[in-house]
Amino acid sequence: MEAISFITEVQRRRRFLIADKLRAVRESSEPGMSVSYVARKYGISSSLLFTWRRRMAEGGKQAIQADDDVIAASGVRELKRRIWELERVLGKKTLDVKEQYERQLKELQEAHGEAMLELRARKKLATLLLGGDEK
Repeated sequence: MEAISFITEVQRRRRFLIADKLRAVRESSEPGMSVSYVARKYGISSSLLFTWRRRMAEGGKQAIQADDDVIAASGVRELKRRIWELERVLGKKTLDVKEQYERQLKELQEAHGEAMLELRARKKLATLLLGGDEK
């Protein structure tokens, strides 16, 4: 009968120092060294070492250190252009809302002024019709 083993602990993701990553990438790039050998030497998978090599080739230390993919300069320019366009549209919408608010406020102020004039005229007419003193 075959023994069954249970995994009773949760393994956390290992973190590697930038110096260790760089050392492994450099070693794997030396003539006569294989990625598999260097990966075994450092106790990592060869796919992880290949990922570090790719990121190093694409963006250098910053990419390896951050464990991020590198975005090409053209991609950054496109994103900046898109941000600029969105900010421009947002600014235009803000101005449109402000102009609409000011127009509506002016209309309300004019309507209020007309209503006050009409109210004064009605009071004056009422005092004239009732024969009271004008105040």
